[in-house]
Amino acid sequence: MRKRLDFFFLNLGHFYDHFFVLIFATAAALALTHEWQIGYAELIPYATPGFVAFGLCAIPAGWIADKWSRKGMMAVFFIGIGIMAVLTSFAQTPVGIGFGLLGIGIFAAIYHPVGIALVVETHERTGVALAVNGVFGNLGVASAALITALFIDSLGWRWAFALPGMVSVATGLAYILYLKQAKPVAVLHKKAQAGNPGAVRDGVMRIFMIVLLATAIGGLIFQAVTFALPKILDERLDGLATTATEVGWYTFLVFAVASLAQLLTGNLIDRQSARTVFIVVAAVQVILFWVMQGLSGSLALAVAAGFTFAMFGQIPITDVLVGRLAQGPWRSRIFGMKYVVSFLVSATAVPLIALIHRDWGFDILFAVLAVCSAAILLFVLLLPSTGSIVLGNRAANPAE
Repeated sequence: MRKRLDFFFLNLGHFYDHFFVLIFATAAALALTHEWQIGYAELIPYATPGFVAFGLCAIPAGWIADKWSRKGMMAVFFIGIGIMAVLTSFAQTPVGIGFGLLGIGIFAAIYHPVGIALVVETHERTGVALAVNGVFGNLGVASAALITALFIDSLGWRWAFALPGMVSVATGLAYILYLKQAKPVAVLHKKAQAGNPGAVRDGVMRIFMIVLLATAIGGLIFQAVTFALPKILDERLDGLATTATEVGWYTFLVFAVASLAQLLTGNLIDRQSARTVFIVVAAVQVILFWVMQGLSGSLALAVAAGFTFAMFGQIPITDVLVGRLAQGPWRSRIFGMKYVVSFLVSATAVPLIALIHRDWGFDILFAVLAVCSAAILLFVLLLPSTGSIVLGNRAANPAE
């Protein structure tokens, strides 16, 4: 029961993490451009400092968690991100909202190196556990678009920051009370198989560098799609959506359906070669991003759901590979390194979207994302197909 409650709070944290960092994406696309009379391309760069902090602060967050307390840092995450969201709701200018998003980004950086490490260290079947956890994160992405749109059409965009912020603070207080009463959940220690230490070390470094490169490019794709999708659908649905709420619902449906991809790939990589699954996922992204150029209406909606499905399906693959490579005492810092690279590269997505949308439109963005996906496919093809790192009680290469 306590293990389930621990997992529940970790899943809730992943939901909050992606929810809060994407409130602005929908608010900017559907409300602030009209309220503040500023173009979309000129407004969205104010989110960039927050996304930089989202990546840059992951390493210190992981270091503090390893030195102090991972669960203590989770409590800081819940309360800190909630307070910053409430403060952001009072912004009167783009600069003001930029400072609020910076604060949200700093506290949002805590979750991935800390929460993902907690998931890995308390579950034997890491593929399934990370997939379930990933679904909650993806539902946070989806709900940010929907809930923000609902607030825009009812109470106003400020409540989209303020009310969820209050809920997050309340969650943090409940988590602290739970930690005071609960006994620690057992930590699973996975040992490497005996063999040639040098060969294993070289294989680990090769896999880690490939995963790091693929994760960095994947982070750019993820941020570009999750941030721009409300605006993409607003432009491409051709009368299927005429209000902020309708755009929010379509965005939610795309992300919600796509979130199931993590359950699929999570189960597959616990049973099949992670390398093979990774190759298929990357190839699908290349094809669908390229096909998306020029599409509109229901066909554009279907293709958008397809490439988002593939994009989400990639996430647990890289997390599982790192989880199999990382040792317990350093796990948060290693995850922090992975996410700082991913999120720092992904921070370039917002100015990239602004530049491309202003000068060429979204078709060029889809072409760029197709090329990025092709680069990921190339890196994945370089993963080794044999090796000797143990997961649980069976010998397995991290890429298998």
